[in-house]
Amino acid sequence: MKYYIIAGEVSGDLHASYLMKEIKFRDENAEFRAWGGDRMKNEGATIVKHIKDMNFMGFVEVLANLKAILNNLKECKKDIIEYNPDCIIFVDYPGFNLRIAAFAHQKGFKTFYYISPKVWAWKKGRISIMKKVLTKLFVIFPFEKEFFQKHNLEVEYYGNPLLDEILDYRKTQDREIFLRENSLGEKPIVALLPGSRVQEIKNILSVQMSLVEKFPDFDFVIAGLDTYNESFYRKYMEEKDVKIVFNKIYSLLNVSYCAVVCSGTATLETALFNVPEVVCYKANPISFAIGKMLVNLKFISLVNIILNRKVVVELLQKDWNEHSLEKEFRKIAYDKRYRTEMEMNYSNLQTILGSAGASKKIAKRIYEIISE
Repeated sequence: MKYYIIAGEVSGDLHASYLMKEIKFRDENAEFRAWGGDRMKNEGATIVKHIKDMNFMGFVEVLANLKAILNNLKECKKDIIEYNPDCIIFVDYPGFNLRIAAFAHQKGFKTFYYISPKVWAWKKGRISIMKKVLTKLFVIFPFEKEFFQKHNLEVEYYGNPLLDEILDYRKTQDREIFLRENSLGEKPIVALLPGSRVQEIKNILSVQMSLVEKFPDFDFVIAGLDTYNESFYRKYMEEKDVKIVFNKIYSLLNVSYCAVVCSGTATLETALFNVPEVVCYKANPISFAIGKMLVNLKFISLVNIILNRKVVVELLQKDWNEHSLEKEFRKIAYDKRYRTEMEMNYSNLQTILGSAGASKKIAKRIYEIISE
């Protein structure tokens, strides 16, 4: 069968690649055409548009790139009609994906949404659209299932795909090889995860670099993405001699003593590796102000949202500065009691999220539905 998949971000590319792997296990004739990244490409997808050309976030940034976004929408619709898939799978990226889902539904395609739009945080008006245009919605947090059921939208929850991805990694991990290849291990390692978007890296990385000279007893290592080259990262590193390890976030977290992480999926990944962390985020001030008026959330990091309490410190906007970072870093680096308490809270995440197997179960459901 023919599958059309749209993932607009790095995390979506990862989740979609695991889903593709499981679909292929059930459908040996599966063909994939996609908007995504290198992981999806490696699983056999023909990439129409790469995520590096789609990654716009924030009200101001979206407006600045509106022409490109509209052109992408037009191109995507045309490509779907020409490809004529048996189904379309939308992975997160709601601003774009819900528009395409409405179009696809109108044209009679089966539509599956995987990694739901976060309508529990904002834009609840999207729920009525989702009811009309989706064949099936798969959610990845247990509280999402309860939320959607309250709004009379039937959803299915099979666990969080990160559990699959981390379990898969642990089967092949080799700490010593990673340390040796990157000349690490003499000092405790601090993972610096500055985000996946240009504006995130620009706003986050330079402040992260302020730790390097203040804490010479640690090895600071940046988790880089090959969406960008090394010279791009170096622009924001103030000539600091810090290693950049590309496309090995799990290997880096697996050997890290603590981490400073840009808000997003990486905050949950860091917690699932049991690494004490400080979460940070800084956006365009206008975008953030608008978002704050619209978003109904106490927290920004997934760890705090899932546990519904402050477990990790969040340094946002004006609080994201060298002084605040130094203060919070000292806690996760030197305060054993603080570290232990955070790690104990992390253990509750696994219990809440459930067992692994989400990718396999969702692939099975999709194949069942389109085979009917």
